[in-house]
Amino acid sequence: MLIHNAKLSKLKMTDYDYDVIVVGAGPAGSMTAKTCAEKGLDVLVLEKDAEIGTPKRCAEGLSMRGFSRAGLKYSPKYCAQDIRGLVMWAPNGKSVKFAKDETWGYVLERKIFEKHLAKDAIKAGADYMVRTTVYDLIKDQDGKPSGVKARYLGDEREFTAPLIVGADGTESKIGRMAGLKTVNKISDYISGFQYEMAGVEGLDQDKIHMWFGADTVPKGYLWAFPKGDDLVNIGIGIIATENAKKSVREYLDDFIASHPQHFKNASPVEINAGGIPVCGKIDDTFVDDHILLVGDSAHQVSPIHGGGMSTNLYAAQIAGRVIAEAANANDFSKKKLLEYENEWRQTDGKKMEKHLKVRLFVEGLSDDDFNWFADNMKPEMVEDLQHGQTGFLLKMLIKKPALLKYAVKYLKS
Repeated sequence: MLIHNAKLSKLKMTDYDYDVIVVGAGPAGSMTAKTCAEKGLDVLVLEKDAEIGTPKRCAEGLSMRGFSRAGLKYSPKYCAQDIRGLVMWAPNGKSVKFAKDETWGYVLERKIFEKHLAKDAIKAGADYMVRTTVYDLIKDQDGKPSGVKARYLGDEREFTAPLIVGADGTESKIGRMAGLKTVNKISDYISGFQYEMAGVEGLDQDKIHMWFGADTVPKGYLWAFPKGDDLVNIGIGIIATENAKKSVREYLDDFIASHPQHFKNASPVEINAGGIPVCGKIDDTFVDDHILLVGDSAHQVSPIHGGGMSTNLYAAQIAGRVIAEAANANDFSKKKLLEYENEWRQTDGKKMEKHLKVRLFVEGLSDDDFNWFADNMKPEMVEDLQHGQTGFLLKMLIKKPALLKYAVKYLKS
């Protein structure tokens, strides 16, 4: 059936249609739904788009750590290219290359990957509805969320549950409806623009590439995520407050035009654009009585590179476990749900804090600084930086006292 009839809860909360309603069927939403369903909860997932996985919202990279923590395995259906290294490019054209013999991660075909996650959640027992837009929360007599109002293909629908999960992306409507303070200052967002291009030549297909430079990409960076067979996600992100001379698309187009060795025979087959939170976390709470946020809705995204799938999937597993415990205790209070938030903040949240410091440090570097790092960094340092480890930078900068004084402001523990 396209729309399931309301079911009696397996946990005997018979005043509700479902135990949990998840709004948003991205990686965080589907992993939350799967975890809850596996623990015996009746789950409904509502997705506003007509197709899960579209539009594409990122460069599609997921590390092996992200795979293993989420219990995922390689599949040629959605793993487009294995990645074994990273290349960081300075403004003068010099590069620092980090490479491994083993696979470091994958660039996915995310449209297929997200459907796979949804399929697993459905197999576990979750119900899904696509083309269903949630426009309001239902609240009980105490003003606590107890369901949602939605439109499915123009029809008005209402679904009730003692817990609502907002997994509806960066500008979470669910969070705003519930009164959660999810909006960060504009300096913690980047404006992103990306082409998926066919016919790209001369880039190592098993490595991610990143370009830096105050003139090329002020307060941001460019990236290339290969997808095999000369297909590449090539994109740019610039801090939204930057008083840039051009639009992000114009910066990207100029970069492509200045690198004919890679792009002279290439053409876009897809365009993606949007805002990306790079604060690493919401300063205020992302839970309240009968509601919690997960994934991009809770800004669980790396400030260094804007990637969120790994920490989204991890946070969703924590959320699902705590939700099941709350359901068994019939306790959906903020105090109980804070167990999820606190665990995430003590694990990936701490890592995101380190990433934020690196991001703020990098934003203040000049082209000469980037060139100096390209001359002095060793390959293994690239991986350390990617993981937010910065001790080596302070040791390096003893040779550059002026920059060391600036670095200590952001990088000293």
